[in-house]
Amino acid sequence: MPADPTTIRRLYGRSKGHKLRKGQQALLDTLLPRLAVPEEGTLDAASLFGDDRPLHFEIGFGSGEHFAAQAEARPGTGFIGCEHFINGMVGALAHIEERGLDNIRLHMNDALDVLERLPDASLDRLYLLHPDPWPKARHAKRRMMNHGPLDMIAAKLKSGGEFRLGTDHPVYCAWSMMIMGQRGDFEWTAERPADFLDRPEDWPETRYEAKARRKGHEVWYFRYRRA
Repeated sequence: MPADPTTIRRLYGRSKGHKLRKGQQALLDTLLPRLAVPEEGTLDAASLFGDDRPLHFEIGFGSGEHFAAQAEARPGTGFIGCEHFINGMVGALAHIEERGLDNIRLHMNDALDVLERLPDASLDRLYLLHPDPWPKARHAKRRMMNHGPLDMIAAKLKSGGEFRLGTDHPVYCAWSMMIMGQRGDFEWTAERPADFLDRPEDWPETRYEAKARRKGHEVWYFRYRRA
């Protein structure tokens, strides 16, 4: 059954870290407003990018390494990224400026607020990479991998669209597999262990993944197709 919506619409965790340098603040003040998702109104490819292009969506893109690399590799695709952590947003803006990317739109707040404004069956792909695992059982309702958020993700993905989940946390891995195993609207595409143990070629590494590898953690790469 879908989760109570009141349990999935609150952001948990900090939104600010170290103090921004002058150049970082300038990116936040000048570049972000030009790329920001409009605060009101229905969203679609035409309103965001001026044409009917494929759309990819990333929830919590960290410092934007994966997000920017995907956008650079697919200039004809529109990328919508949401990150509430201000230092992560600045990191993504730096990647965007350095690479001269013009196929990105950003939102510095709750991803679900943007996701729900998109038309149903409008996304070709959605990424959720290394989300906060909230490993304690009493915090399980805070995890993005719950039926409430997944109901919305399923609604916004096209038939045959892809949902990608990456994690290095064993509790989150087991929880996610349990939750996805309860759903009939997603098909796990893995056919052999290497399909979820080895990072796919078109899956750029994030700094969180690299950090996990340095610590000796296993990383799991889940790809699900919208049934």
